[in-house]
Amino acid sequence: MKLELRGITKRFGSFTANDSIDLVVEPGEIHALLGENGAGKSTLMNTLYGLYAPEEGEILIDDRPVAFSGPGDAVAAGIGMVHQHFMLVPVFTVAESVALGYEPTTKGALLDLGEARRKVTEISARFGFNINPDAVIEDLPVGAQQRVEIIKALSRDAKILILDEPTAVLTPQETDELIEIMRQLKAGGTSIVFITHKLREVRAIADGITVIRRGRVVGEASPESDESELAGLMVGRDVHLTTDKTHPDPGEATFSVRGLTVVDKSESVVVDDVSIDVRRGEILAIAGVDGNGQSELAEAVMGLVEPRSGTISLDGEDLAGRSVKERLRKGIGFVPEDRSTDGVIGSFTISENMILDLYDQAPYASGMSMQPAVVRSEGEKKVGEFDIRLTSIDDPISTLSGGNQQKVVLSRELGRPLRLLVASQPTRGLDVGSIEFVHKRIIAERDSGTPCVIVSTELDEVFNIADRIAVMYRGQVVGIVPAGTPRDVLGLMMAGVPEDEALARVEDGSAATEISASEEDPA
Repeated sequence: MKLELRGITKRFGSFTANDSIDLVVEPGEIHALLGENGAGKSTLMNTLYGLYAPEEGEILIDDRPVAFSGPGDAVAAGIGMVHQHFMLVPVFTVAESVALGYEPTTKGALLDLGEARRKVTEISARFGFNINPDAVIEDLPVGAQQRVEIIKALSRDAKILILDEPTAVLTPQETDELIEIMRQLKAGGTSIVFITHKLREVRAIADGITVIRRGRVVGEASPESDESELAGLMVGRDVHLTTDKTHPDPGEATFSVRGLTVVDKSESVVVDDVSIDVRRGEILAIAGVDGNGQSELAEAVMGLVEPRSGTISLDGEDLAGRSVKERLRKGIGFVPEDRSTDGVIGSFTISENMILDLYDQAPYASGMSMQPAVVRSEGEKKVGEFDIRLTSIDDPISTLSGGNQQKVVLSRELGRPLRLLVASQPTRGLDVGSIEFVHKRIIAERDSGTPCVIVSTELDEVFNIADRIAVMYRGQVVGIVPAGTPRDVLGLMMAGVPEDEALARVEDGSAATEISASEEDPA
């Protein structure tokens, strides 16, 4: 089935998310839609899927114009979509999830789950998905949940499949499995639109590539294009994809976590007896699939959550009972995972956001009064140092792009002497140019002698800046390995395989085989 978009324009108020976009996907083609977060990729696909109505342009399937008033119309036309955040009900079985919205019935108008089970079994067997139709969604690992979403689309006879950032929550092994599934779908005649910002995956699987930037198509490329060329198209300038750094010269371990356990509001253990040490002049990266306790570990270090047990110490001082403000004053710099919620105050000016943790200290305050002229003057210096693109430093920070907001957070946290840096997902949502800048600043902080803890789900980022890597799985540290550890070994560890076993499996060539059910779901 051929898909063509002509001049698609989608606006939200005065903001143009998609600007006259043209796209052609041939039958049985894997077409990558490449662009950084916020470029307009997902908006375009949501428009194709009937979730949004375009202001201008048309959609053609097999050269015939179509119009969708909702996803049901898109599904009826042979379009399926696997969203970045899965549309599954956690307490439903696989069969119930596949049937939801298109429930098969018996002649007596009763729900026919047997038919749904049959479809799941048939599609699963055809593509080697190994999915039990009676398994409960919340008991399945993320990679299996994604396969359920694909089964759901195929069960409705999708001939065009949209995959929106499908590898964002997968281990490297699960990513390899997904790529093989995409190849099988292509061989069966399915057309695939693959939305991503990951250059490595695009080059591995795509037949054709369309690059969009700020809502507009800026170029077409082939899979033979090198990553630097693709990155340049995405950003609009030359980009260095790897950061130059000297070999680390770490000193003594000044930051220590011992036996740390954290529970969530439901009393489930999310950080389970974690112990780590970080030395001066060293970057320890915490790697793992999102949701395995990394965020809660960072929050516990900052005092945002109270641990159930264990100790956190800096320069030999126990931080138990210390407030967030006290920890900041002791020289801990913190870059939160969600900058818009935890890192900035949208209605405050850019300069005010640069001193959120120093507003009551000299030179920014005198007695009970803030010194606006000093705040502004010091802020202007940081604008130049951190290459923050803005109209006026007196504008609300909400007027800045995500990348520039992140630079404001970094200017605040790195603009004072630190004894420890904790950065959680420091480049999430940033374009490759901003990523390059952030990595340079973190490495410069390491080189000044600061111990750094970086939490990241992006393996490329981990490899780019880490000196050592701690891998977390289901709240536990599976192992701590050198930065040069092979990607396949890290991928197996991210799926819960112990370090020694992961190394052995890679050495004997079994790392590329499918992760067993017991490893995927030890519970």
